[in-house]
Amino acid sequence: MNRTKFWIDTRDSFWFVPMIYSIASIILVFLTNLVDTWIISHFGDQLPKVLLTGEDVAVWLYGSLVTAILTMTTISFSTIMVVLTTYSTQFSPRTLQDFMRSSMTHQVLGVDCFGFIFALINLLLVDKQPLVTGPIVMVIIAVVNLAFFVYFIHYSSRWIQVNNLVGKLRNDASKVITHAYKKEKYGEYEVWNEDEINKLKRWPKKDIYAPRSGYVQYMEWGHIVKWAKKYNCVLDLHVQMGDFIPKGFPVMSVYDKKETMNIKEEIAATLVIGNERTDIEDIEFMIQKLVEIALRAISPAINDPHTAINCINRIGTTLSEIGSNYKEIYYISDASGNLRILNHPKKYEDYLYKSFYQMVHFAQGDVSIYYSLIEVLYKLALVSNTAIRQKIWNFHFYIIDTIAWDKLSDLDHNHLLSIYEKLEDSCKPSQ
Repeated sequence: MNRTKFWIDTRDSFWFVPMIYSIASIILVFLTNLVDTWIISHFGDQLPKVLLTGEDVAVWLYGSLVTAILTMTTISFSTIMVVLTTYSTQFSPRTLQDFMRSSMTHQVLGVDCFGFIFALINLLLVDKQPLVTGPIVMVIIAVVNLAFFVYFIHYSSRWIQVNNLVGKLRNDASKVITHAYKKEKYGEYEVWNEDEINKLKRWPKKDIYAPRSGYVQYMEWGHIVKWAKKYNCVLDLHVQMGDFIPKGFPVMSVYDKKETMNIKEEIAATLVIGNERTDIEDIEFMIQKLVEIALRAISPAINDPHTAINCINRIGTTLSEIGSNYKEIYYISDASGNLRILNHPKKYEDYLYKSFYQMVHFAQGDVSIYYSLIEVLYKLALVSNTAIRQKIWNFHFYIIDTIAWDKLSDLDHNHLLSIYEKLEDSCKPSQ
């Protein structure tokens, strides 16, 4: 788990990739100088003059490229700051980490650091000896730096477009859902023998407390099951992915028939707790990002309902994918079929509510938003199974009850009624 925590922190940092590139640059500097020394000492008289670079030319080349690459690096950082400011003020502060964690952003900064350090150290090492490979490698690095810089400007301009951002978040949500519901080697069950559960809860119990406050960023289910199997106990989890917990909160209870409680504290390390929510398996967090963009869009300051509608449609697609994979896993067993974890998963109704409850209250009579909310439920019902359709039907009253039907104009009333009838036909339970 310590390695998982380190990986999460490293993934979200700006220093790791540039540091790797910088170390590689220093190594390449000394390699090129060793190669130059060997070539000049063995083949110096046989080399064509065109391949040799004198001290003055080398100093000019390295000095100019140090300045040029530093300028490109400065512009790249400025571009990053502009994108981050736009995300924070117009979209959602939660989307900042998506751009900061983007591989291209890290690679551009890494390449800039690589080129700058290579040119700077070579500038310091230039002496009276003619150079061969160093200047050639420097020219290649400068061209690569320029290519990355041009592509990064294009890349940033696309990221700052809200439709591209919404599409990216939707695709990321799909990956998170796939990862969260991937097939595991342990058993997952929605029901279990009640007599066994009642007997289990009479075993000696010990609560395990959170060592620090923060968000639950990751839970290694396979490791937890193996741990419970090793000590022949059963764990009752009290938290889920993305929950915020204070220090000392009882994150789980250990039911142990043998009462070997002195070894149980180590299980707390299987939960990674950090200062921010992450999108490793936190499906609700991915939905939250889309919701916040939609809320900003329908606010009076921005007043962009079409962006909000785009977000609602993307949320509907995400909910559809959740519904096609969703199982309420209350019990988890090991490979031998022995119960190891009592789980309390988030229900599908929770995802529905968290997706739309803020938009319902902030719509403020906006017919286009109400229509989109009902429409997305209608489309969601069409592609869902019977159980999910029933949950959608039960939830839709929450939205319908907030609409002031008597205050709508005839055209708005008929417009909303037409989509409501479609929703009713698609998921209303048979009488």
